Amino acid sequence: MKLVLISGLSGSGKSVALHLLEDAGYYCVDNLPVIMLTVLVRMLREEGIDKVAVAIDARSGRGMELLPQRLRMLEEEGMQQNFLFLHANDETLLKRYSESRRRHPLASDGQTLIEAIRAERESLEGISTLGHRIDTSSLKSNALREWIRQFIDAEPAHGLTLMFESFGFKHGIPLDADLVFDVRCLPNPHYDPELQPLTGKDEAVVRFLEGEPEVVSMRDDIDEFIATWLPAYVRDNRNYLTVAIGCTGGQHRSVYLAEWLGRAFHTQARVLIRHRTLAGG
Repeated sequence: MKLVLISGLSGSGKSVALHLLEDAGYYCVDNLPVIMLTVLVRMLREEGIDKVAVAIDARSGRGMELLPQRLRMLEEEGMQQNFLFLHANDETLLKRYSESRRRHPLASDGQTLIEAIRAERESLEGISTLGHRIDTSSLKSNALREWIRQFIDAEPAHGLTLMFESFGFKHGIPLDADLVFDVRCLPNPHYDPELQPLTGKDEAVVRFLEGEPEVVSMRDDIDEFIATWLPAYVRDNRNYLTVAIGCTGGQHRSVYLAEWLGRAFHTQARVLIRHRTLAGG
């Protein structure tokens, strides 16, 4: 059986994730109490169901502190599992609730929306690092669906999943980053009229950047830093590590470096590559 666990903040896209998994043939359960997780999974496995997606979040009530233990139990039973944690900044969540006019599930009388959002964020802090984190702030629904699809289509994680994510500083630093490298000091293809409409995936931009000694030097320094410290993150029993590479607009330099680093480390970990600005976020 393959188990995908979905958690995160209300309004961050959990429904999008669960609907996608349902369309992909997963047996989906929403708002499951943590104490019922092992019971449900074992029962479904006995019924011959081989793909299960479960949403557990602040609505599930008490017992959230039991989740790490329950996941270890399932892992010891040979369960293939991936954990996806979705979140967004306060401003984005406020905007989404304002547009949808929905009530926050934790809102109570005498409590403002921002207070409910922050209370939920605090209640989930203990499990937020267990999963692969995706910051959905300003991320379009189509892009989020594609990122989730890539996550579930990849082989189940054994050890550490290493994600390289490009972004533009003018859009803000992604909240899901564990390591952030600022490459705005490097020569910028944006100022070449022929290269400006292209991206760091295009061969002409790659040739330009690889022809600049500063780019190669920065690239090799980042490569060496990650290679040096990756074993330490593995020893720390980290399941996911997100390395964010940022340039000004998130179109050329950061995209090139994320692609190059992804290829460089593909034999050392399960690697995912994402481009936040190119995806529309």
